[in-house]
Amino acid sequence: MNAKASSKRPIAPLPAPIHELDFAPLAALIEAHSPGAPLDCEAMPGGASTRRYFRVALPKGKSAVAMFVPEGGKPEEVQKHADARTWPFLEVRSLLAERGVDVPLLFGEDTTRGWLLLEDLGDDTLANFLCARPQTKSALYTRAVVDLAHAQKSLNELPADSIVATRAFDEDLLLWEIHHFREFGLEARGVTLSGEDRVLFDGLAERLARKIASWPRGFVHRDYQSRNLMVRRSDDGECKSLVWIDFQDALLGPKVYDLVALLNDSYQQFDRAFVEARLGEYANAASLSPEASRALVREFDQVTVQRKLKDAGRFVFIDRAKRNPSFLQFVVPTIKKVLSSLERLEKDDEDMRELSKLLGRVLPEQERARA
Repeated sequence: MNAKASSKRPIAPLPAPIHELDFAPLAALIEAHSPGAPLDCEAMPGGASTRRYFRVALPKGKSAVAMFVPEGGKPEEVQKHADARTWPFLEVRSLLAERGVDVPLLFGEDTTRGWLLLEDLGDDTLANFLCARPQTKSALYTRAVVDLAHAQKSLNELPADSIVATRAFDEDLLLWEIHHFREFGLEARGVTLSGEDRVLFDGLAERLARKIASWPRGFVHRDYQSRNLMVRRSDDGECKSLVWIDFQDALLGPKVYDLVALLNDSYQQFDRAFVEARLGEYANAASLSPEASRALVREFDQVTVQRKLKDAGRFVFIDRAKRNPSFLQFVVPTIKKVLSSLERLEKDDEDMRELSKLLGRVLPEQERARA
């Protein structure tokens, strides 16, 4: 869309609301940030969320991004309820900025009516940047894991009233996510477990969730992956820093969780040598002992099973509940990541061996082959 208006003296009518979307608050935010600037914006592609984004033209060839959040502070991902004084996005953004993480600048807010005005970081997600410069993959992923290790250290102590500290990957949430796969990755696609297999699946899910929930917890972005890292370019066009976005669902959980999101990203493919090299770099940046570094690799595979099962189910859920089929293409590669981790774990873990057999029986044929 392309609409033009001034918040004080409209030179054209404000855009008509689209799905109850009112642009008048955005016009006011633009006026406050850049007095005299008209409302001149165009829709940007969205992702899996209900949020909508618009690129806003500003004077002197500059621009900003307007984010409309129809449900305000409600988490995008499933969370236990936590009262918040402000939107989680804004609270977590401030926390990250204070601790040295590069995040988008905030130009204005009208949370009562659902709008934020943010720094425009362009279209260079890490995923997009790598499409144009694939030769930078190792260097950028090294930066991403080192950034994560440093951020986790700086976020080791949280304010007592931080929203991040009020929610966690506890056993209930982890278990819900595994059953999200059963409900949508299997049942919604016509695969109903037999009574015996359902009992087996429930037991395996409970024990896996209990194991992961028992590990020490720290700050978790929750979706630290190639579409949620923006490349801030230097004057010569190279990567100056990686900017974190989409962090509003941050919570406490195992530190390896964000490594799984990054290195077993459903939208990217890496060989095992690449993954283990990045895990080693993270371990060094996090000052892990040799024993902890070895444990990290195993925990990485265990969380991969839990997280990627959930992701596969979530992609189907997005199609069924939000009428967005664009993520269905990632179901098969995501399940293959699960099977690859199970292949390593099942050698000395009876539960993972049983889960591998179960999935081999019930998954559609094209998904059973290991990556």
